[in-house]
Amino acid sequence: MAEQGREGGLDAPTRHPLNQNEPEFWDEALLNKELERVYDICHGCRRCVSLCNAFPTLFDLVDESETMEVDGVAVADYNKVVDQCYLCDLCYLTKCPYVPPHEWNVDFPHLMLRAKAVKFKKGDSKFRDRLITSTDMVGKMASKPLLNSLVNAGNKNGAIRGLLDSGLGIHKQAKLPEYARHTAREKNAAIIYNPDAAPATDSNGQVTLFTTCYCNYNEPDVADSVIKILQHNDVQVSLPVREHCCGMPKLELGDLETVTRLKDENIPALYEAVQQGHTLMAAVPSCVLMFKQELPLMFPDDDKVQAVAAAFCDPFEFLHRLHKQDKLKTDFKTSLGNVSYHVACHQRVQNIGPKTRQILELIPDTTVKSIERCSGHDGTYGVKKETLKFANKIAKPIVRQINQQEPDFYGSDCPVAGKHLENNLESGQGTIHPIDMLRLAYGI
Repeated sequence: MAEQGREGGLDAPTRHPLNQNEPEFWDEALLNKELERVYDICHGCRRCVSLCNAFPTLFDLVDESETMEVDGVAVADYNKVVDQCYLCDLCYLTKCPYVPPHEWNVDFPHLMLRAKAVKFKKGDSKFRDRLITSTDMVGKMASKPLLNSLVNAGNKNGAIRGLLDSGLGIHKQAKLPEYARHTAREKNAAIIYNPDAAPATDSNGQVTLFTTCYCNYNEPDVADSVIKILQHNDVQVSLPVREHCCGMPKLELGDLETVTRLKDENIPALYEAVQQGHTLMAAVPSCVLMFKQELPLMFPDDDKVQAVAAAFCDPFEFLHRLHKQDKLKTDFKTSLGNVSYHVACHQRVQNIGPKTRQILELIPDTTVKSIERCSGHDGTYGVKKETLKFANKIAKPIVRQINQQEPDFYGSDCPVAGKHLENNLESGQGTIHPIDMLRLAYGI
């Protein structure tokens, strides 16, 4: 019997191009018809109820309607579900039995993305959301000498946070990340790619590190750890000549025009590195996923985008390749003991397997316990006035497991998720990125 059309069939899930350049994509009547179709399938299934707040929102709308079916839900309320989706992709990856190639063709995250894009194009977006998704602009301003101390102090000041809460809708209890005075790219300017430099010899390859907005402006030490660990393993590392936001925050907002502009700004420099034989890398899973999955689905006919996607990888994915080739150094100086490791959603979606855990377990006297649950932060969802409570609720199962495990170290491949977990723990124990754990074990 053919697997296509069977619930829970064995065919590998497939993703279709987004088709954002087709008129049908932007037709609101067609969008609402598709939302009704998919909402009805989800209502009859309900397997995803525990993943995020989008599905409880949908099911409450249905259960509280006069018909207790999707046809009883007002079309005007469809976006209440859309607003709760932050494109973690876990419903597509781990729960839904009706993803393509099933004939019902359910791709809930990309349908939410389409709805967000239509909503944004209509001008239905808040200034706050446009601001906090402009991570490059905010980072550049907040890292300037005269503003850096003021921004970091203001983020901790109760009066200023009260104004941000009432004026912008940034929750006064949401802990905002600090901004570094010296960015990762400034600290590592000496290794920005130079086309005139002699090619590496006697090395384990060449990597171009996309520092990401977060690691560049907020936690440059994470980028520094990636560089130091790669260099320790005889890998030549460079930074792109130019770097801008990957576009994931704007994608989640539905601002596809800005995503396209950022693609046009990033791809040429990254493609040049690929042409030189470099592997591409980033320490934030969302940024890796943007280049590996989302941009290729938006621009399936762009050969440069496809080449960049094929060259991109997660840091631990690359280190695992070295290990399989007996090229990874295991001269560890320090054990890590008991580690609680949160597997980031956007790393799981890459389908690379538990590479982080496998590398950390090479460290003597180290036990790693993986936690595969969404942290609920998303980068912006966890700071908004209307959604912080849901972000904290989603994080509770992870927090409970960390408390039960009483680890020596805990952390996530997603540094934002790690900080969100830290903010929800009452122990006072700080998060540490797995790449920082590895650096500690190496004694670098």
